[in-house]
Amino acid sequence: MPRVKRGNNRRQRRKKILSRAKGYYLCKSKCYRLAREAVDRSLDFAYRDRRQKKRQFRRLWITRIGAAARLHDLSYSRFINGLNLAGIEVDRKLLAELAVSQPDTFAKLAEQAQSALAS
Repeated sequence: MPRVKRGNNRRQRRKKILSRAKGYYLCKSKCYRLAREAVDRSLDFAYRDRRQKKRQFRRLWITRIGAAARLHDLSYSRFINGLNLAGIEVDRKLLAELAVSQPDTFAKLAEQAQSALAS
């Protein structure tokens, strides 16, 4: 079986891993084996958390909308149901932004939701 020396490929691959591990604690930024483990783990977290970020933001928006709806004597679910009955299609991101930055506009939406629930 012929001997394979790998040439530049081995150095380039190791250099890429070590450059990704810059700033890691102790040996994880200097020793290739530990750096590879740390980088693999961090890439797994990055992949997972790109998906979790969407869930976490939706939870935050729902919490903000619910808190603002409670100020107008509505629960979150009744508020969203009222908006649907009124035919108002606004996404949760925008509703949360309105609740924080423009409470008067949110109050008008809450009134419309209440009137749609009453009828």
